[in-house]
Amino acid sequence: MNITFIGGGNMAGALITGLLQKGFDPTAIGVVEISAESRARLSEKFGIATHEEISAAAVAADIVVLAVKPQQLHGVATQLRGRLGGKLVISIAAGVRSADLSRWLDGYAVIVRAMPNTPAMALAGVTGLYALPGVPEHQRRWAETILGAVGTTLWLEREAQMDAITAISGSGPAYVFFFIEALQEAAVELGFTPDEARTLSQETFLGAAKLASQSAEDAATLRARVTSRGGTTERAILAMETAGIKRAIIQAAQAACLRSQELGDELGKTGAGG
Repeated sequence: MNITFIGGGNMAGALITGLLQKGFDPTAIGVVEISAESRARLSEKFGIATHEEISAAAVAADIVVLAVKPQQLHGVATQLRGRLGGKLVISIAAGVRSADLSRWLDGYAVIVRAMPNTPAMALAGVTGLYALPGVPEHQRRWAETILGAVGTTLWLEREAQMDAITAISGSGPAYVFFFIEALQEAAVELGFTPDEARTLSQETFLGAAKLASQSAEDAATLRARVTSRGGTTERAILAMETAGIKRAIIQAAQAACLRSQELGDELGKTGAGG
């Protein structure tokens, strides 16, 4: 399969890196990118073809990955109208619903919507995938291969679930960074240097996450195992429960999900006339 990325930003770069590390042929990858500096960087780093604009030659591929900002997607779709001819279109533009993208493409329906998260840039992401009903099975597998190059994939039965994906895994890295940030500040207040606090906090989080991913037990069981009766961890967990931290995290995710729904509504109004 040949792939054209429209947009050569960080996420496109991560996907290309993952594909090449899995043995994908660089001559089968192209990128449309308006920035001359970015085109030069991509060409030098990956040995792939780059294009300044969306031309017939640029989109002469089996798969077109839309990796532009959500606000730019309507303009890109306008340029792609009538040029797709059965190609698989994968959109990683956050918030833009498949129905709206299809409308912008004059009813084109071979579309997979994807929501990767930023750990994809370390090839450790998780991506929610949703395919419109008309996407054949072999093209669904193509989408899974491409997004699977940067981590784990999860197919959704309903596109409405994409708002929850956005709230949990899309925004989730920021929650993790927020917790690490707080733990680092606590370490500094307890007498460690900033560098020591950074090491302790990050390595503790990495190790705990790795243990959780390798264990068949759920997080609640693992937490209980660390929490000895009358011990230091029990005192810390009690302080967090008293402060309502778990409920606050749940409410935060719900707020993010609601905002994702609102953004989808707002972005869908673009080009409402056609």
